[in-house]
Amino acid sequence: MTESPLLNAPPSAPPRTYEVAIVGAGYVGVPLARAFADAGRAALLVDVVEEVVHGLNCGRSHIEDIPSDVLRRHVEAGRIAATTDYDLLRDTDAILITLPTPLSKQREPDLSIVQAAVEEIAKRLRPGHLVVLESTTYPGTTREVVLPILQRSGLVVGLDFYLAYSPERVDPGNSRWTTRNVPKIVGGITEACTARAAALYAGAIEQVHTVSSPEAAELAKLLENIFRSVNIALVNELAQLCDRMGIDVWEVIDAAATKPFGFMRFEPGPGLGGHCIPVDPFYLTWKAREYDFYTEFIELAGKVNENMPYYCRSLISQALNHTRQRSLKGSRVLIVGVAYKRDIGDIRESPALKLIQLLRRAGAEVSYHDPHVPSLPEYGLQSVELDPDRYDCVAIVTDHSAIDYRNLVERAQLVVDFRNATGKAGHRSDKVWKL
Repeated sequence: MTESPLLNAPPSAPPRTYEVAIVGAGYVGVPLARAFADAGRAALLVDVVEEVVHGLNCGRSHIEDIPSDVLRRHVEAGRIAATTDYDLLRDTDAILITLPTPLSKQREPDLSIVQAAVEEIAKRLRPGHLVVLESTTYPGTTREVVLPILQRSGLVVGLDFYLAYSPERVDPGNSRWTTRNVPKIVGGITEACTARAAALYAGAIEQVHTVSSPEAAELAKLLENIFRSVNIALVNELAQLCDRMGIDVWEVIDAAATKPFGFMRFEPGPGLGGHCIPVDPFYLTWKAREYDFYTEFIELAGKVNENMPYYCRSLISQALNHTRQRSLKGSRVLIVGVAYKRDIGDIRESPALKLIQLLRRAGAEVSYHDPHVPSLPEYGLQSVELDPDRYDCVAIVTDHSAIDYRNLVERAQLVVDFRNATGKAGHRSDKVWKL
């Protein structure tokens, strides 16, 4: 096969103009570029990390949900390219912002990454441009933060350029629901802005749902994740109560889930992970204080969920003490699964990382096994072979589907299962402790 010139292209010099520019080549930006490319629309990814940009231009995907062969096909066809050069935004029709919005140590929104990007966009803004913010944030960000920066260009929103908010709805590792078939919410500063953004997404995404304002769209995204956070907190609290009452919480959930109406299944676990659920609710609690309103229900859910790694450490300690007459200090503990969810390699906000810290602080010798996460440089750890019999305790934190849990139970001296991964085999074994 003849090698495409794109594969050797400089990281900041895509060979053509693009209809859509996506600022941020991460978990949201790359799948979004693929959705547009699949629809025959040319997409340009803009990122500040040259290594990422060069890899994308060579057809190498750093996002698990986007196979490199799929990316390479679009790169070779000229439908996807990447750059570090913001000047190329001038030649695109639409600019979509898919950058992280973390929390500060004080749990306040940190919009500095988004603001810096918008400043760069404003310098290149021209008549006819559409700008859409996709980053999760608090209600009012698009109107109160993004719009004033863009207006410094002298252009008028709704007439000269268009601005909207459309929240990302990416679920890493979910092959059924992708960027293309998950409905897209769109809310613009003006009706013309909404119409322009909706028309853009309709060319690549199956269903577009418009709302009356960017604030409504921003809050809709937060509601989705707050709903999950609150319900997970409920079953996490129930799991702790069931432990005291001697009732199997998994049996209770299975029984309740047989009801065909009025019940939605949520499961307890070692804590929340990923960028969304552990973070998003606090955007709203912060913004609510501006209106002298305190979101006590949301904050209580956050408190319960944040406490779960501490509870799990205590459960490991109890299991070692009662089953093997050992203290946590000096015990060899194997963590199975450090990604924040099953069958992916994403460790953002993973409760496993907090649990590793807590176990080490208590004097345990901690190792981990995860087929999706080869190393944890910040912890000086690498994934080890799955040899359960070498450890005093095996703690199942993330239930990757490739692991033979029946074999794990047979070989291990002690198992603490936070995900019910051992199922019936765990119920029948005296050496398995469950959340």
